[in-house]
Amino acid sequence: MKPSLLLYTFFILFLFQAGIAQNIRGKIIDSKTGESIPYANIRVNESENLVSNGEGYFTLSESNSQDETLLNVSYLGFVNQLLTVAELKKLDFTIKLLAGIYELDDVAVSNLKPNPYEIMANVKANLIRNYTTGEKGSKEMFFFRKSNYFNPSIIDVEINKSTGFSKQALLKVNNDLQSFSNKLISKPPVSFTDVLCNYYSVKTKKADKFVFTSKLAVLKATILKNEGESTSLDDLEKTAKNLMLQHLDTTKYYRFKSGLVGSRDTISLRKDFNEKSGKNKEVKNQLTAAKINLNSFMYENNFLNNKRFDFIQKPELYDYAYEGTTYTSQNEFAYVLTFKPRKRKAMYVGKLYISETDYAVLRADYVLDDGEKLSNFNMKLLLGIKVSENVSKGTIIYKKRAGDDNYYMQYATTESGNYFYLNRPLKLIELTSGEKDVLDLDFKIEANTLNKTEFLNISRSETTVAAIAKVKEEDFKYINIKSYDPKIWKDYNAIEPLQEMKQFKAVN
Repeated sequence: MKPSLLLYTFFILFLFQAGIAQNIRGKIIDSKTGESIPYANIRVNESENLVSNGEGYFTLSESNSQDETLLNVSYLGFVNQLLTVAELKKLDFTIKLLAGIYELDDVAVSNLKPNPYEIMANVKANLIRNYTTGEKGSKEMFFFRKSNYFNPSIIDVEINKSTGFSKQALLKVNNDLQSFSNKLISKPPVSFTDVLCNYYSVKTKKADKFVFTSKLAVLKATILKNEGESTSLDDLEKTAKNLMLQHLDTTKYYRFKSGLVGSRDTISLRKDFNEKSGKNKEVKNQLTAAKINLNSFMYENNFLNNKRFDFIQKPELYDYAYEGTTYTSQNEFAYVLTFKPRKRKAMYVGKLYISETDYAVLRADYVLDDGEKLSNFNMKLLLGIKVSENVSKGTIIYKKRAGDDNYYMQYATTESGNYFYLNRPLKLIELTSGEKDVLDLDFKIEANTLNKTEFLNISRSETTVAAIAKVKEEDFKYINIKSYDPKIWKDYNAIEPLQEMKQFKAVN
């Protein structure tokens, strides 16, 4: 064989192998409008669940990219579509769903439209039955993504005078603070955290009381952010403090004071103090933190637990409108209702999909109504402080447990955000037998924070109490990545990231 022919053959074989191993990426759109459909469910080989991201895209793992892989695509309000990966390729990797919302008189004998308030009364009456966790043990695979943003518009920090600084040191610390502020404004901190895990849980009865037990086994976890940056306000505060403390006497102790308010926290650069107080200790158990976050997220997004879902729990606060009915992925009917505030305490607008058979809310889309805030503290003129929780939105999707009467959360995407303004004089005071001011500064900051969370229940199966007892929990470490690499998740099904995450590149 000639060398050129040999090289050509190897090149063809290489491309062939690459084609086999390559992940499949598809998109789901509305066949009528051409618009992308976010949060559609993709059932893979009747064993695992995927979901399209906010832009309508999804990615299959390498093991699920074979031509014979079966995909069952469903979305409330649209007709289910069953196809193979081979058929997906012929469709140029684009799945077009047909709308499937019908007026009730088109599908039922009665010409009377359902009363939305009667529907909501039944929803409220069945909340406990539908959303109380049963006693059967389960093993579930979760994918969990958190995106955190800190966007400051103003950061002004200037030391006016100091008894502990020379003029040269004072000039340097002000320059350091200005550089720190400029960096935060020009390149606002952002971080993306992905966790794939197996989650084991069971509820057992002991002495007439139910005891909930859960265990977590992390399969892979990554974090994408600029090195040394954080979107945590506590960490940013520590960074600013450390910048100033670098220029102070490392053998002394200090505390902060703002106006009439003093801090009880003692701060110092002394090594023995920080070791004793644990100031330099990092979180040693990532597993515990991840487990707390997961349990909290699932509890807070249970329609039965969180008061945020007053449009489900307290229907008397809202106006509801019946939009029609649609088929669910189980080919049952679901009512479609929209809602908006009726009374002052109500704050959300959105849409509900409700099972006709047991009145479970299968999906809730909600967002704060224009001008509404979950909380608002405004003492800007008197104290120089204003804080408001002005972002709250989400999509929560529930699915019925196989062989059971209650439901579990299959997918959720939520956003929460805050605006805050602080304009206060600060003092750093040395702790001596007689307190003396070390430095006096003006501090002004205006910023918005935003936290996004996505949760996907990929697969679920029953297990026993004995099997869960044998599961050994082990701590894990996050893989720090500089940019998103789909190869990291090639062996697993995961949520396709949005463009903002794909385009993010960490800078040292």
